[in-house]
Amino acid sequence: MGIYDRPYLQEEEYGGGGNWSPGRSMVVTVIIANAVVWIVNGLFDNQINPWLGLVVDEGAQPWQVWRLATYGFAHFNFMHILFNMIGLFIFGREIEGIYGRFEFLRIYLAAIVLAGLVWLAMQLASGQPAVLMGASGGVLAIVMLWILHFPMRMIYIWGVLPVRAWILGTIYIASDLLGLLGVTGRNEQGPQVANIAHLTGVAFAYAYYRGKLNLGRLIPTRLSDLKVPGFRPKLRIHDPDKKSKDLSREVDAILEKISREGEGSLTRKERKTLEEASRQYQRRKQP
Repeated sequence: MGIYDRPYLQEEEYGGGGNWSPGRSMVVTVIIANAVVWIVNGLFDNQINPWLGLVVDEGAQPWQVWRLATYGFAHFNFMHILFNMIGLFIFGREIEGIYGRFEFLRIYLAAIVLAGLVWLAMQLASGQPAVLMGASGGVLAIVMLWILHFPMRMIYIWGVLPVRAWILGTIYIASDLLGLLGVTGRNEQGPQVANIAHLTGVAFAYAYYRGKLNLGRLIPTRLSDLKVPGFRPKLRIHDPDKKSKDLSREVDAILEKISREGEGSLTRKERKTLEEASRQYQRRKQP
């Protein structure tokens, strides 16, 4: 198939990131993973969570580093996992559509790890024994990223009370700030709310959105992307007859990247390549 036969070149405008992600939703995959951990932990009489939770004493040991990610897949009780997964399902699907499956996963996991690190640092500084479990840091990062994209969207709390997205975000942040300051009190009978982990997830989402970041760009996808000191690419002889074929291969690689990482991962050069391919197609259509 030539570059001019591709469906995207037959449209006036280039489509969004969500249309380039075939296969099962990453949001659903993450929810399934959390559900599996919950079920297995229950079958083994709550013996799995202690291996996954981020514990203050053990977290200070380098060989326990896996806990910075695994704590996000362990939950204290059914309501804990239920509300986290509902929030992830409601808000995560559109974020995945914007950034692509794998960039969504990178955002989610990065927020969990960062939230765990900040929580661990605070707990070590206070000297209080504690354990952190739950996906709230990652889920709130996704929720806040959605709010930043759609601040004026109307959200119906419990299906009845209409609230603008930015107002809901403000309430979330204020609630966690008050909890962090101890204004809302503490429930000594159950697990404590990790307000600092929530706020860290929110801060990460804000930095990601405002900084127009893309975590996929930090990971080289080909050996040619690696910068090797002292290495210089070999000179090539320009062949005008190969221009169309070269452009076709570049477009193929860009489309694969969109499918893998979402439209947001494209560099300025890659976007110009797609625009050039579209212009060539339009010229060929003209009589």
